[in-house]
Parts: sequence; C-alpha cells; structure tokens
Amino acid sequence: MTLETPGRRVAPTLEAVAAEAGVSRSTVSRVVNGSSHVSPDVLAAVNTAIDRLNYIPNRAARSLANRQTMAIALVVPEDTNRFFGDPFFAEIVQGITQGLEDSDYVLNLQLASPSSPSEKTIRYLLGGNVDGAIVVSHHSGDDFFTTLDATLPVVFGGRPYRPDLHRNNNFVDVDNAEGAAMGTQYLLDLGRKRVATIAGPDNMQAAIDRTEGWQRAVRASGQPTDLVVHGDFTMAGGAAAMRELLERAPDLDGVFVASDLMATGAISVLRDRGRSVPGDVAVVGFDDSSAATSGEIQLTTVHQPSREMGAEMARMLLALLRGETTERERVMPTRMVVRDSA
Repeated sequence: MTLETPGRRVAPTLEAVAAEAGVSRSTVSRVVNGSSHVSPDVLAAVNTAIDRLNYIPNRAARSLANRQTMAIALVVPEDTNRFFGDPFFAEIVQGITQGLEDSDYVLNLQLASPSSPSEKTIRYLLGGNVDGAIVVSHHSGDDFFTTLDATLPVVFGGRPYRPDLHRNNNFVDVDNAEGAAMGTQYLLDLGRKRVATIAGPDNMQAAIDRTEGWQRAVRASGQPTDLVVHGDFTMAGGAAAMRELLERAPDLDGVFVASDLMATGAISVLRDRGRSVPGDVAVVGFDDSSAATSGEIQLTTVHQPSREMGAEMARMLLALLRGETTERERVMPTRMVVRDSA
C-alpha cells in the first residue's frame, strides 16, 4: 500500500500504520520507540504493517521525545588538505562508519582549526546538536576537547596530548612507542649504523611517543639520539625533513619515519640525491596505509589497525551513550610489514 497524490508520493504516516495493523496510534508509537509493553502478537502485526507500507519512523519526532539527536560528531582538528590528503583518516572514518552501521546514529564531520577550535565548533558541540563526539588527531592546543566529557560523551582516537593531565578521557590507540622501537630495531638488525628519524609534530602525543620509541632503540644500540627532524605528517613535510637530515648526516644509512606519507616524501628526496633505497638508505614508515604501496618503491612499515581502531572508537562511544560501564583505554597491537624499502 502506498499513499499518493497526483505527481507526488506521500510517505505513510503513523496513523496509516495503525489502521493497517488494526491498533491504536499510541500502540504503533510504542513499537517504533522500542517499548517492551507490547504483546508479541501486536508487535508482529505492527511490524508487518510497517514493512508493507514501507513506513520510516520520523527521526526528528523521536529525537524530540527522547531528548536525543541520534547524531555523533567526528571532530578532526586539521585543515581540509591534511584530512583529505592522508589515507589514515579515510581508514579511520571507514571503521567508525562500520562501527555505527547497526545503530540509528548518523555521523557528522567537523574539521576544526589545528591550533584551536572555532567558536562555531564549540557552539555546535555544546548546543545539543549531537549526543557524543569522537576526536581524532589531537594537538596540544586543543585542550577544549579534553574538557568536553563533562558535558558530552567523548572518545579520542589516540591518547590526548599530555595524558598525565587528562587521565579521565576515553581513548583508542596503539602503542606508538613500542611500534616505533620495533620499526627502528628492524633497521638496526639489518646492520644499519647511522639511523635517523623523521618525527611527527611535537605537539601531538602519537608523534612524541614514536620519537621516544626510536630513541629507545638507537640508544640501546649505542648510536646517537640527535638525528631527529620534525615533519608534519605530509609528503611535503617528509621531503623537507629528509633534505635537512642529509645536510646534517650525509652518511646516514637508515631512517625511521613516523608516517607513511612522510616516508614517501623522504624516499623521493633520497632518489633525487642519487641514494638507492634500500641499498644506500633503508626506510621504514608507520601506518601501513595505502600510501605504503602507492609509490615506485613499496614501503616497509609498522602496521597499525586504523580501520579496526575506528570501529572500536564507535563501539566505545555507543556503550557510553547507553550508560554502560566500559574500559576507558583500548591499546591495539602493531606489527611489521616488510616490503622493498627495507
């Protein structure tokens, strides 16, 4: 059964479902809103009528009644070039979408300034527009987000900057220090005698942890820990950092790079300078994103399960929204993926 007027299809109403099922409007409303105070026979009749009429519940009306928006904000404190240019974010979004698939929640993307959120973002998050938020790519200037959980359920993708100051935040992460140490140790085990690093921004906890992991491994091998240049997690940033490293240490023969995108930029500079990869300089990245296999040289890298991390962020937030007790921290494993660059 469909309700139509000339030239226009009309969506079936709650009243139409009630008439089709032979019950009252309030009974249909209870079924639609998941009430348990409905007999199995009535529940079956209403659901049959809903299927027959292709009735879609009015989300706005339900949200108003339940004081819920059925929306979740994905907040990324990065500019559009960084967000759309880094495959890491695509994997995270796919995972979050997968994690929300069986729920009624929709995902709203909010790109905020990397240095500080705009007043518009703050008003949106605190204005009753969403029921919860997932914050990915957190910087030291984003302290506002770490205070959100007093008002809004929040899950962070990655430990917030200075986790010692923000012990009550929920997050999903990998052990970045251990992953970086593993990638660096792989270079050392290959016999590389001068291993440098291209680190991420020093205002992000993941970058700090990866630098710490590199330092731990090279210090244990007796190599110096001063061959560090910071990039910005972009290909251009990796290229610029590689040029600086070659000026400082032309005899380097190994580089651990804190992201695959920066590693591809670094490899392009090495090849332009006549250095073979991995013959002269072995390179290890971090992420195992699509960037690792998109260049002429397939990248040896530290795999982090980005898609699974996104799904876990969604699962954790949904549990918080249901009022369930859940673990506040989930740290997922990394592993080496060996390809051509090392």
